[in-house]
Amino acid sequence: MIKRPTWQEVFSIPNLLTYFRFVLIPVFVWLYLHGEYTMAGAALVLSALTDLFDGKIARHFNQITELGILLDPIADKLTEGAVLLCLVMRYRLMAVLIVIYVLKEGFMAVAGAVMLRRRKKLGGAMWFGKVCTAVFYIVTLVLTFYPSVPSKVADPMMLVCGGMMLFTLVRYAILYLHMARNERTGTFDTIKSVKE
Repeated sequence: MIKRPTWQEVFSIPNLLTYFRFVLIPVFVWLYLHGEYTMAGAALVLSALTDLFDGKIARHFNQITELGILLDPIADKLTEGAVLLCLVMRYRLMAVLIVIYVLKEGFMAVAGAVMLRRRKKLGGAMWFGKVCTAVFYIVTLVLTFYPSVPSKVADPMMLVCGGMMLFTLVRYAILYLHMARNERTGTFDTIKSVKE
């Protein structure tokens, strides 16, 4: 049975920061679609910083909640999806990244749900997942702040980002396969993430 969050948990500082990230999504979209690229980029930077600090605050002050664990990745994916959909209007190659992104996140959602039903899960984002996120934000921020960047610069950046997404997908697929095999043989060991 899911535990109902207390008011203290609902309104904890980390969760308030997560709510703020949800608010920044339509703000970013509106600014980008109205040609306010610098302000849109600033909103994206603020979202990324908020994402960074809410986790650190939650761990430092022992304010990790089930609600936060649920909402944080949702805010991540909605933000990333909104950014990709906005950028695809200006950069054709971004459509390839959207396909790769959907494949990666779809696999992660399905594999994670399957393993969770078996009471198994990863201890958190692995190093390659964090690198992938960093590359994603670097590339999308550059393309947001500098919408007139030539295709000979933008295209290689998007290809690097797409390549990192594929690499991350493969690495996570290997990890989940490892978890499933060890479960069948009864030799499962908890896979822990790289500490921040």
